[in-house]
Amino acid sequence: MPALPETGDRIAKLLARAGVASRREVERMIADGRVALDGKVLDTPAIKLESLKGVTVDGKPVAAPEASRLFAFHKPSGLITAERDPAGRPTIYTALRNALPKNTPRLMPVGRLDFSTEGLLLLTNDGELKRAMELPASGVPRTYRARAFGEISQTQLDDLMEGITIDGVRYGSIEADLERGSGRNRWIEMTLTEGKNREVRRVLEHLGLKVNRLLRTAYGPFELADLPRGQAVEIRQSDVERFRKSLKRGR
Repeated sequence: MPALPETGDRIAKLLARAGVASRREVERMIADGRVALDGKVLDTPAIKLESLKGVTVDGKPVAAPEASRLFAFHKPSGLITAERDPAGRPTIYTALRNALPKNTPRLMPVGRLDFSTEGLLLLTNDGELKRAMELPASGVPRTYRARAFGEISQTQLDDLMEGITIDGVRYGSIEADLERGSGRNRWIEMTLTEGKNREVRRVLEHLGLKVNRLLRTAYGPFELADLPRGQAVEIRQSDVERFRKSLKRGR
């Protein structure tokens, strides 16, 4: 194998950009001996390349990266955000087979929605875009509507702007608004930027509420709007590139 260049990008970044998998997943693939360069199996992700020429994954050449594509999917409750589930439960990909046009490239979810959470799930073929959107440091806001049972006041919700620590886990600033209504089943809109696992549910349960429905309505500038449940739509290329540029400026 010829000498490796000292310039370029790390191989995990290039493979993520090509839509093979996320950076973290690519690093696992390298550790498992699934990635090779000019026929030699790689044993470290600390390699820089100018291009993916000569790189294979599972023995197959890696195609040049396609243009970044982003899809909005209205995830119903009762689906796992994963390619497969050991328990045999249906996954988002089960629904996406019918929701996406033919010849759609391999798509990766941007963040996750748990089994019983519904609403906007973004999917992309660009592992680098996925990573940038998920990083807390990027500050991309996610907005949810939660229907919760119990007693709560706007004053209590306003305190979440200062962040909150629950069982040793620190959750950053959350903007929460109690929607108009009466009774003990109330809708609360919450906007956050970290997206920690089950963050909305844990915060509201800590406040004594029981969440009985949770819907993500927006991720960054992209909104669920009136997209029907179980359907997907591609976001315009110009909007994707505009958003990507805003992420770079934000950093």
